[in-house]
Amino acid sequence: MLPVESLNGLVTFVTTARSATFTEAADALGISRSAVGKAIARLEARLGVRLFHRTTRRIALTTDGEAYYASCAAALDEIAAAEACLGSAAHLPSGRLRIDMPSSFGRLVVLPVLLRMCNEHPDLQLTMTFTDHFVDPLEEGIDLLIRFGGLHHAEHLVARKLASQRLVTCASPDYLQAHGVPQTLDELRDHRSVVGFRHGQSVAWRIGSEGTNGSFIPSATHQLNDGDAVIEGAIAGLGICQMPMSLVRHHLESGALQSVLDHCTQHHVDIHALWPQTRHLRPKVRYVVEELTRLAAVGAFD
Repeated sequence: MLPVESLNGLVTFVTTARSATFTEAADALGISRSAVGKAIARLEARLGVRLFHRTTRRIALTTDGEAYYASCAAALDEIAAAEACLGSAAHLPSGRLRIDMPSSFGRLVVLPVLLRMCNEHPDLQLTMTFTDHFVDPLEEGIDLLIRFGGLHHAEHLVARKLASQRLVTCASPDYLQAHGVPQTLDELRDHRSVVGFRHGQSVAWRIGSEGTNGSFIPSATHQLNDGDAVIEGAIAGLGICQMPMSLVRHHLESGALQSVLDHCTQHHVDIHALWPQTRHLRPKVRYVVEELTRLAAVGAFD
């Protein structure tokens, strides 16, 4: 069994690994920067390996440090989860929840829900990030992900489907008046487009009806890595875009955007909540997932 000092060293190490500098880790732990440095030095001496690359401005994990961090973070998370499940208030969300969401959908749909939760549960503290590409919660120290699309990057995670949304292909009336309304996919290929941009590639559009997996490679006249920017580009008349219904419904109703090719673009995309596998699902994660599931069931994400 590890002595208490060693367990404290693990907490210091995991906190430091999630920080950019020893100073940031010290602030999070409520101790001095010197104390953090000495604790890491003692741990490295005990293990006989170097855990961090150190510069005057930043720190970064070594290869040995990354491997050790993965094990230590998982172990400490398990202990925290077990403790959180004990006691009469175990069902109440509390502590810090780190959640990552798609930029547009997160801000427009999920953020208002989370803000209400924080008002109702003042012991719940949020760290929210908004990214459209897949991130590994184990590597990034994230408790919960919200994501559109398939789960080919998430085989090691627990997933719960929240909702399914139709992908709408649309453009501004001004653009369609100037360039014409496409009636077929062949005509769509000749149009200007505003597309998402991930990992150096344009995001393919989905075509066909429910249950089909057809893809369409648009012209990619304009490539933007932010969903809000894609929509604004389409409203400005730069070309045709394809986005989930919840993000463009308001613009369709106001007339700022107009859908096209509805007869051959009826594809739906799933929305999932994902989190790392654990024996004890922490109350803060369980509460948020169940609340999002409840809201999705009554159409809040449609």
